[in-house]
Amino acid sequence: MSSFRALLRTRADTRLSSVRSLPSSHFPKPSPQAISQCLRFNSSVSSPPAQDASPDSTPAVEDAKDLPDQDDSSSSSASEATGGYYPRLRQLSDEVLQSQKDVTALQGQILRLRKSLRTTQIVVEGGPFSIIKDWGFNPRKVEITHENDFLRVGQHKIPNVWLRDNCQCCSCVHGETKQRLLDIFSIPEDVSIRTCAEFKTFVEVTWSDGHHSRYDKDLLRAAAQNVKGRAVVRQGHPVRVVTWGSEIAKNKPKCPWLKPGGSMTGYKPNETDDDLILHVLRKIRRYGFCYIQDVPPTPKATKALLKRIAFIRETHYGGFYDFTADLAKADTAYTNIALPAHTDTTYFSDPAGLQAFHLLSHTDGEGGASLLVDGFKAAETLLEEDRDAYRVLATVNVHAHASGNAGISIQPYRGFPVLEHDVETGTLLRVRWNTSDRAAVELPLEDVGTWYAAARKFDAILKRAENEYWEQLRPGTVLIFDNWRVLHGRSEFTGKRRICGGYVNRDDWISRWKMLHFGKAEVLGRLASD
Repeated sequence: MSSFRALLRTRADTRLSSVRSLPSSHFPKPSPQAISQCLRFNSSVSSPPAQDASPDSTPAVEDAKDLPDQDDSSSSSASEATGGYYPRLRQLSDEVLQSQKDVTALQGQILRLRKSLRTTQIVVEGGPFSIIKDWGFNPRKVEITHENDFLRVGQHKIPNVWLRDNCQCCSCVHGETKQRLLDIFSIPEDVSIRTCAEFKTFVEVTWSDGHHSRYDKDLLRAAAQNVKGRAVVRQGHPVRVVTWGSEIAKNKPKCPWLKPGGSMTGYKPNETDDDLILHVLRKIRRYGFCYIQDVPPTPKATKALLKRIAFIRETHYGGFYDFTADLAKADTAYTNIALPAHTDTTYFSDPAGLQAFHLLSHTDGEGGASLLVDGFKAAETLLEEDRDAYRVLATVNVHAHASGNAGISIQPYRGFPVLEHDVETGTLLRVRWNTSDRAAVELPLEDVGTWYAAARKFDAILKRAENEYWEQLRPGTVLIFDNWRVLHGRSEFTGKRRICGGYVNRDDWISRWKMLHFGKAEVLGRLASD
């Protein structure tokens, strides 16, 4: 948009320059009498403001009557001069004013756009890539109109086939299952609107085939959002995303535990189970992690807490896990060695969405502090410091595997980039970073060095002290974090440490979040608008 604004300004400057560049002979200086005649008979031209007058300016019109008469030839010449001068001046003046209005209007559009969509976005080769920080679109400000045989929302014409396909009446959508009953391909391709009636919150349409439909206005307005807007809503972004570094230790996100049949300490007595989960998921959406405090240090209580969010995901490690450093599973997590910041299950095409840790006990030893790093913050830093490196990590696919256990070698059907972006919006969606599970980089030999150089820069950012948040977990506090965003690790430890936890699928927890935040009716409406 800045290019459009620059174009308009250039056009205005060009018009002004065209006046300055004309030879003086093109605008011969008119006589005072000629000016008087021009001003008298051309009411569209006003006299120049007094403050713009120069020492060489022509006397004002009021004094023109006292000037001596000019001969006919002089008057004729002056009339011709003024006849060419003032119309051209008016034209150029009008064009400049129009250009200024265009610039002002465009500035207003830019301001409105910035208010409606606040993102950090830098265009690089292979991009654009961006990191969503806030989403502020207000669809209720968009006007709906009916024109001839179609509906228009704002500047967008809503296709009739889309409207007919999204009729929500009981003949078109099953009332209980919410599944479509209408076979849209049995409807004539040229289906049109016969009549349309607008009410306060909805629009009623009678179709050319006699069918009647009712559409909620918010649904229509949501449909008119751009593709980016709908994708962001699907991802569940009605909260502002806050990236962080080590300073998060001063104000870490946390919530109290809700005892079955009881109430939450610090919350209103009438708040329910769902209220706790909404608080937790809202903090995870914003910060990428949350602590749940005062949970009984038992596998049973921890498992019950996770199941309140969604189903616990089954993997080759089982579902809910409860382990010590005994290598019961062939994975470095089942040891006592230090682990650098990483994301889990990079060897799945769909990595785990949430991950939970609950330290049940740690006896006869020390160490084992937990490390968290905001992958989105690290990606944002890389984007600012080295766009080419960011592009490499966002476009080059890397393979991973899990092959330590007998009879198991899990490999995704394809490789994935370290920084994955939404195909519709270009926004950062997921960070995959696990140097332990990474397979060989499959690139032409002459290009391999480029990937390693970019990965080295990202690794260095992850390991900066200002990006590392260390916390010693204690029994009774459950840590839940977004495995698509937050990397985790630990320091080396001694003694016997017992930890339990589990994974939750991304689709499951995001769906749960949207249901609790929006409510089912609005979620279904948003599904229709997609």
